[in-house]
Amino acid sequence: MLHSPAAAAAAMEEQLQHPPPPPPPLLLLLNASSSGPFPSSWPSNSSSPAGSAWEAAPVATSAAAEGGGGGAVSPWDIALCATGTAMACENALVLAVLFYTPSLRAPMFLLIGSLALADLLAGLGLIVNFTLQYLLPPPPHAALALGAAGLLLTAFSASLCSLLAITVDRYLSLYNALTYHSERTLTFTCALLLLMWLLCLGVGLLPLLGWNCLRDPATCSVLKPVTKDNAAVLAVTFLLLFALMLQLYLQICRIAFRHAQQIAVQHQFIATAQATSTRKGLSTLSLILGTFAVCWMPFAIYSLVADSSYPAVYTYSLALPATCNSLINPVIYAFRNPDIQKSLWLACCGCIPATFSSRPRTSSDV
Repeated sequence: MLHSPAAAAAAMEEQLQHPPPPPPPLLLLLNASSSGPFPSSWPSNSSSPAGSAWEAAPVATSAAAEGGGGGAVSPWDIALCATGTAMACENALVLAVLFYTPSLRAPMFLLIGSLALADLLAGLGLIVNFTLQYLLPPPPHAALALGAAGLLLTAFSASLCSLLAITVDRYLSLYNALTYHSERTLTFTCALLLLMWLLCLGVGLLPLLGWNCLRDPATCSVLKPVTKDNAAVLAVTFLLLFALMLQLYLQICRIAFRHAQQIAVQHQFIATAQATSTRKGLSTLSLILGTFAVCWMPFAIYSLVADSSYPAVYTYSLALPATCNSLINPVIYAFRNPDIQKSLWLACCGCIPATFSSRPRTSSDV
């Protein structure tokens, strides 16, 4: 039916004077969260292609129009970003102490430096992931998300491998106590660390090389864009690594106990020395393995059995303690070392307290 120009103009003026009401804020929030602007390596609540993070639909919010990520910021992501920032600062301090202290060049300190570097990169990876998810304007590039996921995979893989390397180093220092310092040269240790980092870099490149769920969201694991098969392989590898560390530390305790018993016999104070060494070794062993298991074991088992259809809150609540392991590592492996403590005192205060006792590492220091 045709209308006269006057009637059409009147209808248009009426429409401009009375625009349709905006959609409810809750609907805007749901739209923003279901079609996030970034294909995050952390979980989303939907596993269907329509709600996947790979389809970044336009978000009808002023935040997205101004260049923000759009949608509400998850408290879990804030916690992960804050943890990553603390990890980066703490491990940067360890690396600075090792770098600027010429006396800390032994193979043991190279391994501690490798662990600190891996945990530093893991913290930076969490910060980069938060930045890509919430601070960069849409639409995102898939390569950025895959790069962030690759950085996290490389960093956490190197962190776990460094922990295993430290365990092996401690075992060899007790098992071959007489020839350890002549066999463990800096060149040999550097070569092993280079090989380890190349292997971890290969693990991190897997998503960029095509082992991701970008084209098939149904194959996503609890951490997008890592596939379920990739996550299962990593989880099984972690469980094997933990079993090996447990076996090595049990052997370390057995050797340390035998050494302490021999020293006690020579100095004729069997009961005191044996009890002290055993208690110290068991407490250190419990601290190392207990922290490692509590932080990583639940997340590894969950990654093995779950997929992207599981609620995201489960993944977040288990991934956060796993990342906190990198926050605790400097306390266990670096700040408890007398040589590093001495360097920290000198760097911060310019002096060493009178009560500070710098003693060499013994067999009881598991």
